[in-house]
Amino acid sequence: MLSIQHLSKTYANGVRASDDISLSIPAGLFGLLGPNGAGKSTLMRTLATLQAPDSGSIHFDGVDVLREPQVLRRQLGYLPQDFGVYPKTSALELLNHFAILKGIIARGERKEAVEALLHQTNLWEARKRAVAGYSGGMRQRFGIAQALLGSPRLVMVDEPTAGLDPDERNRFLNLLARIGENVVVILSTHIVQDVTDLCQRMAMIAKGRVLVQGEPRAAIASLGDRVWSRSVSEAALPDYQRQFQVLSTRLVGGQPQIKVYAVSQPEAGFERIAPDLEDLYFLQLRSAA
Repeated sequence: MLSIQHLSKTYANGVRASDDISLSIPAGLFGLLGPNGAGKSTLMRTLATLQAPDSGSIHFDGVDVLREPQVLRRQLGYLPQDFGVYPKTSALELLNHFAILKGIIARGERKEAVEALLHQTNLWEARKRAVAGYSGGMRQRFGIAQALLGSPRLVMVDEPTAGLDPDERNRFLNLLARIGENVVVILSTHIVQDVTDLCQRMAMIAKGRVLVQGEPRAAIASLGDRVWSRSVSEAALPDYQRQFQVLSTRLVGGQPQIKVYAVSQPEAGFERIAPDLEDLYFLQLRSAA
């Protein structure tokens, strides 16, 4: 269990990137959902003990992380949003190097761990290729392989599927789901579908504050039957945006289709639809603006 209580962080430029955040995260896949600039990466860096908060507490399995950061670091696997690799160095060599840094000294144990992770991340056939020449999806799978060295109890991945093609995205998310069966996995993302598909629990954040937390299905149910949709003309769109609480707009067949949050039918032509997590996401972001 990861427990975060009243965590706050303000940078020197005055940006309050974490604003009194409190979360309880059990084992399983936990989605940290928010737009770019919401404070997700700041929270991840703080949890990874790469920076200290201004106030608050972090406990992992009963250990005070701020007082004993080394205890967490020995149990942590972290994949940041951007990571570099040594040029011309193969995945096999790099994982072996990282395994040594993580304290896996015995040659046989290290060989077994590295080869198992290369198989698990579907990189065995490319193990002798330089990681610098990998595709985006392969690099992300290598990133999760290095994060899993040492059998961590807490795994954190920051925007891991951004820029991946659909096949690579599915392969990576399936891998995360398998990992999350036994350990705490935090998936930080702005992609709503990733959280909908995989996460047992989640939190939405914006401007450094938690807007909603809990089970995705329960959060969606809170919208009830108050989401409506219809197609409108391009010329009429600004009027609808002024009159109603428009959640989202997208082109369908070249014509704008809007979703509106309202207790009753906004006007003739609107149809009630089943809400989804994206609707709640946009409602919360509009309310927090």
